[in-house]
Amino acid sequence: MSLDGAFLHSVKNELINNELIGGRVDKIYQPSREEIIISLRAAGKHHKLLISANSMSARVNLTERSADNPATPPMFCMLLRKHLGGGKLTDIIQDGLERIISFDFLCMNEIGDMVTNRLTAEIMGRHSNIMLMTEKDGVMRVIDSIKRITDDISSVRRILPNIPYEAPPRDESRVNFLTCSDDELINAVKQGVGKRLSKHLTTALEGVSPVFTRECAYYACRDTDFAVEDMTKDHYDRLLFFIKKARNYVEKGGGFTILKDTYGAYKDFCFMPIEQYGPAMVTVEAESANKLLDTFFGSKADNERMKQRSRDLLKMLANTYERISRKLEIQKTELSACGEREVFRVNADIISANIYKMEKGQKSLTAENYYTGETITIELDERLSPSQNAQKFYAEYKRLEKAEQMLTKLISEGEKELIYIDSVFDAAARAVSNAEISEIKQELAAGGYIHDKGGKKTAVKPKPPMHFVTDDGYDVYIGRNNLQNDKLTKTSSPDDMWLHTKDIAGSHVIIRAKDGEVSDDSILQAASLAAYCSKAQKSTRVPVDYTKIRFVKKPSGAKPGMVIFTNNYSVIVDPDEALYERVEK
Repeated sequence: MSLDGAFLHSVKNELINNELIGGRVDKIYQPSREEIIISLRAAGKHHKLLISANSMSARVNLTERSADNPATPPMFCMLLRKHLGGGKLTDIIQDGLERIISFDFLCMNEIGDMVTNRLTAEIMGRHSNIMLMTEKDGVMRVIDSIKRITDDISSVRRILPNIPYEAPPRDESRVNFLTCSDDELINAVKQGVGKRLSKHLTTALEGVSPVFTRECAYYACRDTDFAVEDMTKDHYDRLLFFIKKARNYVEKGGGFTILKDTYGAYKDFCFMPIEQYGPAMVTVEAESANKLLDTFFGSKADNERMKQRSRDLLKMLANTYERISRKLEIQKTELSACGEREVFRVNADIISANIYKMEKGQKSLTAENYYTGETITIELDERLSPSQNAQKFYAEYKRLEKAEQMLTKLISEGEKELIYIDSVFDAAARAVSNAEISEIKQELAAGGYIHDKGGKKTAVKPKPPMHFVTDDGYDVYIGRNNLQNDKLTKTSSPDDMWLHTKDIAGSHVIIRAKDGEVSDDSILQAASLAAYCSKAQKSTRVPVDYTKIRFVKKPSGAKPGMVIFTNNYSVIVDPDEALYERVEK
């Protein structure tokens, strides 16, 4: 599902058609280690150009997503601001269908001269990179890059400050399907005798992905595994016709397709409609190449970015969960041992009943157990008197009885604490902003799980609960964390509906009632959102409890987000990502 050169060509065309050329750089951000956003003013509009060198989501596209930025800009971001700030975008360049795109900016240097600085993005999976360059002595030299490539990393091609830029090696034998003739294409295909058509096209054509070459084989031969040597004239004619259709889609757009599995997970995308999977995949058409990339990679990138920022927090929560679990196992083992306390009481009673015939220094007592009628032998401490031996057994019985009471209480509290930590972990894993992470840290600090470090802090304004309007007009609110869950529950009206996944960590969801009523359709939609905003996000047939707020209570001393409820009903739903995309976040 990597971005290929043909799709990048469509992105470039849209950037030009959106009149980005001539626009001026307004702001530059670096929200994560391998991603930059350039804000451009062009044709009376503001555009946000996102360039990512992340191995899992490398791309270039216009974005409408908001990203939190670090309080201190990274060095590469500061360098871009220095060399591109206020610059004018003069050209967007792509060499054929290579996965390399460059942006030329006319900028003013330190001494007031106008110079052209180039920002180049290489979209190549784990080798992706972003480089800032300028022309010196007729050669493009690297000013710096988001990933420096030293001799230790690659002996073939270095990317370091002040060295000449060398483009990645290019396979000149590959054919550009946008510009080649029919004969050139057929000759390139015939070189693949002994190979599958779809696999051969991936290496014979420039800038195409496997999903496109499989579609070529499917259209031409009705078989994605068809062999090159078995192709007939009719197969070649169908292939040529399909390539002409593909050219039209690349140059004019209109067929941008996202492939999703039957569970709704994003799997692949292409610049044209895809039919090879039949009912095994769901196809969704996007409005443009840029919007497709923003949708396909956007949510994944947001999640990955927040995982990077919250990694330490998630690790601490995982360690805390494991520590509490180990303590619970020990306590349950000790509680099991307390079940033997009755033996000590019985022994004490038998000793007391036979104390008249016992004497100090006796090592054991053989007597009738009047509870069962059996004869038993009790081991005694010969250093103690009979009375002291009886008291010793009574003391052990009372100790185990008290231990059982304490352990039962501790185990109950520990199990509740596990549920709480699980809910915090779920909220942290789904957090998409610094404000949400900050609120979670405040909650943990108040609970004594982390230390609230002293010193001057930058206040982070909490985000409000997420908001959604159902198809029939009911307002739905979704808590981002336990503090918000508590606040939502506390500030809701008695007739409002409360929803939560059954025995699964997740957000509290509130439906605002109208004239004391909530519709069944709004409950179903809110339940789907409750399932999506929970640990069961990737599951199906998720049970969700719902009841009116009047039946939801928070026990005294309970941890944030912990409530008890009655008079509830349950509904089985599937998490709905498409519905979640409509939520105001």
